[in-house]
Amino acid sequence: MMQAPDLPLWAALITALLLLTGSLLTLTGALGLLRLRSFYQRVHAPTLGATLGAGCILIASMLCFSVLETRAVLHEVLIALFLTVTTPVTLMLLARAALYRDRVEGNPETPPDTGQERPANPAEKA
Repeated sequence: MMQAPDLPLWAALITALLLLTGSLLTLTGALGLLRLRSFYQRVHAPTLGATLGAGCILIASMLCFSVLETRAVLHEVLIALFLTVTTPVTLMLLARAALYRDRVEGNPETPPDTGQERPANPAEKA
């Protein structure tokens, strides 16, 4: 098994930069979760931070282990694919559930209904 000291300097620097960037992006998302006031503001910050931060960390991992093993490591590609697909879908489902709940309860802080959430019904226009 190869160890990290076998990593060339150029790869170690790029890996460290990507890890630091990914960590800062994730931290920014976590701070946004703490600082923002309403659910609708809070839901975006961790989603973006998690997606972009995890992407940088996964690229760093791909680079590091590809250089160490002298072949492409594709486990991280699958992880990135699943994160990229599931995180925005989860955001949409949470936001829609919260909108529905708040509108049913008559919460005054609910964003206004612009009519874009549901498709137009041609029978209503007639």
